[in-house]
Amino acid sequence: MAKKEVVKKIKLQVPAGKATPAPPVGTVLGPAGINLQEFCTKYNDATRDKMGDILPVEISVYDDRSFDFVIKTPPTAFLLMKYAKIKKGSVKGSKEIVGKVTREQIKEIAEIKLPDLNCYDIEAAIKIVSGTAKNMGIEVEE
Repeated sequence: MAKKEVVKKIKLQVPAGKATPAPPVGTVLGPAGINLQEFCTKYNDATRDKMGDILPVEISVYDDRSFDFVIKTPPTAFLLMKYAKIKKGSVKGSKEIVGKVTREQIKEIAEIKLPDLNCYDIEAAIKIVSGTAKNMGIEVEE
């Protein structure tokens, strides 16, 4: 069988287990020509255990209109807001504190995010997550 050629790569952030053919999924994937219902079913089955989280997904569309997708880890900002129990980050960045997380929570988030970050050890991942927390106005308690 001939090797399939990737025609398009699409990146989306979709709530886990809640993909529907309606917008935003339908409006992005419709022009690519893939079967929306098939994508939604496969995505929802793959993410059922992470309900409530927003997960980035990278979809590879092939020339025969088939597709594959890779589910990434939730965005760091989403995880920080979840752990700090806040709705949104600070408008003024680090000048306004809107929530607090502990060092252990930062380490947990760093362990979750490590496969998607461009670093190799947990200490570097902790620094990246701490920087994101600071920019969102979330204080890291020792």
